[in-house]
Amino acid sequence: MCLAIPGRVVEIQKASPDSGEQPLMGKVDFGGIAKSICLDLVPDARVGDYVVVHVGFAISRLDEEDARETLKLFAEMEVFQNQPPRNEPGKIYPQ
Repeated sequence: MCLAIPGRVVEIQKASPDSGEQPLMGKVDFGGIAKSICLDLVPDARVGDYVVVHVGFAISRLDEEDARETLKLFAEMEVFQNQPPRNEPGKIYPQ
């Protein structure tokens, strides 16, 4: 299973002219943790945009409303993940 997470672009790093063909990189904020992410697949991304990131690559842009809804769902999953399983007869819960 693959997981892609929305994050907000906070910086776009310009490659120096003498660096050859370097990928377009930027810093993307994931709830207070900023990571260096390749932006080559979304060259139209700008500071303040939300992007969907998978294994260090921004793979698409996402509008702010959709990004916030996705992050809200991730937060809800975190809450449920920390809950002990209910012992209801006849129900099977994943481990």
